[in-house]
Amino acid sequence: MAGAALAGLLTGMAAAQDAAPATPAADSDEEVLVTGTRARGRTAVTTPVPVDVVSKAELDQAGAIGGDFGQALQNIVPSFNMQRQSNSGTADIIRPAQLRGMSPDQVLVLVNGKRRHTTSVTTTEAKTGRGTAPVDFNSIPSNAIKRIEVLRDGAGAQYGSDAIAGVVNVILDDAPEGIEIDASYGFHDTSFAPTQQDITDGETWIIQGSAGIPLGVEGAFLRAGFEYKDRNQTNRAGFDQVPFFEDPANIPLVGGKRNFRPGDGATENLNVWFNGAIPVDEAMEFYAFGTYNDRNAEGTGFFRYPVGFQNIPSVYPNGYRPITTGDNRDIALTAGLRSDAGAWDWDVSANYGRNDFDGGVKHTINPSLGPTSPTEFFTGSFQNELFTLNADASREFDIGLATPATLAFGAEYRREAFQSHAGDPLSYAAGPFADSLAIGAQAGSGLRPEEERDLNRDVVSVYAEFSADLAENLFLDVAGRYENSSDYDDTLAGKAALRWEFLPNLALRASVSNSFRAPSLVQVGFATSSTSFGAGGQLTSVGTLSVDDPLARALGAQDLDAEKALAYSAGFTATLPGSFTFSVDAYQIDVDDRITLSERIDASSAPLSVQPIFAARNISAANFFTNAIDTQTQGIDVVITHAFDEVLGGQLNLSAAFSYADTDITGVRNIGPVVVIGVEESNTIEGAAPKERFILTADWTDDVLSGLVRLTYQGEATRIFNFGGGFEPEQTYGGEWQVDVEGSWQVTENINVYAGASNLFDQYPDLSSADINYFGNLPYDVLSPIGMNGRYLYMGVRTHF
Repeated sequence: MAGAALAGLLTGMAAAQDAAPATPAADSDEEVLVTGTRARGRTAVTTPVPVDVVSKAELDQAGAIGGDFGQALQNIVPSFNMQRQSNSGTADIIRPAQLRGMSPDQVLVLVNGKRRHTTSVTTTEAKTGRGTAPVDFNSIPSNAIKRIEVLRDGAGAQYGSDAIAGVVNVILDDAPEGIEIDASYGFHDTSFAPTQQDITDGETWIIQGSAGIPLGVEGAFLRAGFEYKDRNQTNRAGFDQVPFFEDPANIPLVGGKRNFRPGDGATENLNVWFNGAIPVDEAMEFYAFGTYNDRNAEGTGFFRYPVGFQNIPSVYPNGYRPITTGDNRDIALTAGLRSDAGAWDWDVSANYGRNDFDGGVKHTINPSLGPTSPTEFFTGSFQNELFTLNADASREFDIGLATPATLAFGAEYRREAFQSHAGDPLSYAAGPFADSLAIGAQAGSGLRPEEERDLNRDVVSVYAEFSADLAENLFLDVAGRYENSSDYDDTLAGKAALRWEFLPNLALRASVSNSFRAPSLVQVGFATSSTSFGAGGQLTSVGTLSVDDPLARALGAQDLDAEKALAYSAGFTATLPGSFTFSVDAYQIDVDDRITLSERIDASSAPLSVQPIFAARNISAANFFTNAIDTQTQGIDVVITHAFDEVLGGQLNLSAAFSYADTDITGVRNIGPVVVIGVEESNTIEGAAPKERFILTADWTDDVLSGLVRLTYQGEATRIFNFGGGFEPEQTYGGEWQVDVEGSWQVTENINVYAGASNLFDQYPDLSSADINYFGNLPYDVLSPIGMNGRYLYMGVRTHF
């Protein structure tokens, strides 16, 4: 199928070259975009910057594991990467996503063109996207989506902070009538080589529903729906060889068993949403939309051995594996007035978003408290809020050019707030056995009162954008934005983009822009405790410190500044007969003062004057956020599509998409008395995410049947650890191919039955080396986007009335 699809694309290209010129794409039935430029009537091939458009039908066929919206987008858009991480703290529950290889918080997410709030926690234990506070894509229900527009270009001048890598604009369903219900069941069915087992787990139930609700007013609509998902855990642990630094008495107790649990934790997820509008008079309408998410999820900690300083044998005679818990609640509401009846189109709106995260850990113990220690703890809560007021206006002017020019301008007020609250006192207390046993709840020592924060900032910005066809075949778009903040320096961003159609339906496009990203208040004020690999490869309690923490200051932490980016892109587009489209875009993004987590700083390697502070806080290692690096990302994106009519009585759509992104650190500022950026953090930025992804899709459909085959290549990724003493094990995991399939049958006019497989041939990444697999317990790393869960099968039924 892959070969046939590629041959079809090449055949279509050859045929298109011999055919007569087609009508311009702007005159076709293509979707008119609302992202990338405020000029009217632009489509994906007539914009001066690259924009991917993902339809609801494509999302439905994405075959995402667990029904995750973020993974569905990854399966379709190669420049979008969302890895399923494990043993990664909050990243097990809130999965960060990348665009063009950049950090997850360097992409701006909009819903119906309005800024989406971010999470209240940072992914401190993740590898990809480590230390970021991203938007939680999975808090947006997939059945609420009409389409998605992914702008792959810097857009700080148009949309403000965070739009360094680009913008993801989620357009909500606005169908005024009809009822849709979708119910599905899926599970992993895999052959697990490390233990020579056939495993069935990760059972997932998903039910979605939406309806158009009549309002009895012409021109009004109200669409509302829900989504419920229940997913069981998976386990991809190997047989435990018991680390040499653990007590030998553990070998006969737990040696050779599957004591760890890398994989997905259990998750229960509820989403509700609405989108509506109603005319106020003949010239103006009121609109509102919102989403609500409640997710209870579990992550997995590292196993604690029966005999050792992290256990009380009378409580856990066979050892224990802590389970981290998260109660994630997310709400977003937007309301406004808009009009396009007069000379000016205008829109005024208010937008509120909030994320609450309550953390905990169960099946654990605070060993220093002795046998009376609780086995479940509340470890802290976090809250992040965003309130925005927007006023936007645009109109077309006749200034003597081939077509009217468009002038747009607007203003935004943004209020951001972050709060954190301490956990149970017993979760971090040093008990009577502190001299010989570990202090704090294992896999999650709670937040202390002195680590609580209550932060806020006010941001005001204004922007202007001008778009015009300078000639019949030459389009220009320029924009500028000024932003003033209460806690970081004023910023000025600009952008210029040009599209030149040098022959009918053949065009060159280019852009240059500077963007910025303010440090999120979560990064400024977040603190937590986690378990990670430390000196000698042993598990170590690592405290992530806020930048104003006295220990962080003693290690060299400074107030965070905004990231500053300069981006260039240039590309070529073609629209030819036979519904053939082709685009290629190359880009470079330079980021100064990039925000990242510092290297893990062990207490033993800290200056002697700082070591007493470690001891007083019962912290064996620490890290903090810093502006210590500059980076450069270079890449290229290629997208080819072609449609064939009357193939076996139906329509065949072929597409091929390729993305390459390579990030290098161009400057390091190791300020203070310790090395802030070393091999591990350099690896996080430069090598942990695959540089290339390729997606080839063949989609055939007629009135009754449809089928899809998708072939995906995930490039290689490299993992480097620093275990101290010069021991820095490194492994590069090779690229992997994955095949996904789906078929459906239109049983009646209203009922559709479908079934499919993600990772049909049950592919896994390379096995980790003995230096990295933690004594056989973690046979696969989380770096490869192909994941470690193996084949996923699913089936379901969709109804539409």
